[in-house]
Amino acid sequence: MVFEVIGQVVAVLGGLVFVAAALGLHRLPDPYMRTSAVATAAGIGVAFVVVGTALTDPSLSTGFKVALAVVLQLATSAVGGMTLARAAVLSGHDFVPTTDTAELREHGEGPGGDRD
Repeated sequence: MVFEVIGQVVAVLGGLVFVAAALGLHRLPDPYMRTSAVATAAGIGVAFVVVGTALTDPSLSTGFKVALAVVLQLATSAVGGMTLARAAVLSGHDFVPTTDTAELREHGEGPGGDRD
């Protein structure tokens, strides 16, 4: 009974992470911040939902599946987020004016860079 309640709370928290990411997609000013919001939600939100679901019906086989799912989700969301942000840089999407792009310029990427 206790695991079931904790599992439901954790799953709802994961859903709230997705709601926050959806708000971020709407309110954040550039594709880089939006990508960060989505990648974080994909990693943390899915992990919370999967772990919460597993807590409602705990078993050894469920624990193994959840561990594998969480590890794979965290790895792929991070790689996917970085890939989307890099694609945005290379395609010339604008940053917000307060973003420091000096390091990108040093590597010939981003605004004012040499790479096309």
